[in-house]
Amino acid sequence: MLIASALLATVLAATPADLTPIECKACPGWNKPRAPFLLHGRSWYVGTEGLSAVLVDTGDGLVLIDGALPQSAPLIAANVRSLGFALEDVRWILNSHPHYDHAGGIAALQRMSGARVASTARGAQALKLGNAPHDDPQVGYGPQANAFPPVAEVTVLADGDTLALGTVTLTMHATPGHTPGGSTWTWRSCDAGDCRDLVYADSITAVSAPGFRFSDDAARTAEFRATLARMGALDCDLVVSAHPGPPRLFEKAAARDAGADEPAFFDSQSCRDYAAFGSQWLDQRLAEEATRTD
Repeated sequence: MLIASALLATVLAATPADLTPIECKACPGWNKPRAPFLLHGRSWYVGTEGLSAVLVDTGDGLVLIDGALPQSAPLIAANVRSLGFALEDVRWILNSHPHYDHAGGIAALQRMSGARVASTARGAQALKLGNAPHDDPQVGYGPQANAFPPVAEVTVLADGDTLALGTVTLTMHATPGHTPGGSTWTWRSCDAGDCRDLVYADSITAVSAPGFRFSDDAARTAEFRATLARMGALDCDLVVSAHPGPPRLFEKAAARDAGADEPAFFDSQSCRDYAAFGSQWLDQRLAEEATRTD
């Protein structure tokens, strides 16, 4: 028994701190393994069952968007390798927003790959801190509940800035609302003359810790609505959201792979539909707040 305990202690001590699992009610379901699959051209889904991550092969290095949970990093790395790539070929890691379920694995993936990390200015502050921004709607859950492994070096991009690598140019769109510092990434994917506008969309749900009211800040609500309008206006044939559920990404991919017509997977209305989902959520949240007395 003593030997087994000592061995366990040795294993735990050897585990890098940036891979220490985050415990949450939803985490086991979010972190279920998911086999990678092709989105279009040289872009793949490499995330888990409940947390998206996308890999883009630019011809001159790889770009990875989002890192999910710390315990997701080995799963994402394995998915990248299963596609025939070396993790060391990841040149950039981009982040949708600095919450533990989308940024938690970035520190480990940066360490394993040597990649640079990019985010908005507010996002970079939070990534370096390893916690949600101070004015985040979810900050009321407390610093321990929102903590994730900090990222030492982060390149700051402004709204509309582009990141060009190889044959691909990714554009960053600031999309605050779900959290300050959120961003959405777009790029054009071409394959034998077939070109599609791909979008990695930030979360757009009005979620908060208990006691927070979106309706108490008119400027924040207006900013959120502006984000939803921008999201809906993007050139968009396929949207992958930070949580893959809302755009029904897996269902669409399964239908495509079963022989359904391509337009069932690619839909020029997909970003507009995703924005409508966010608008409905925000409207419902504001209506609920109007009836509460707390």
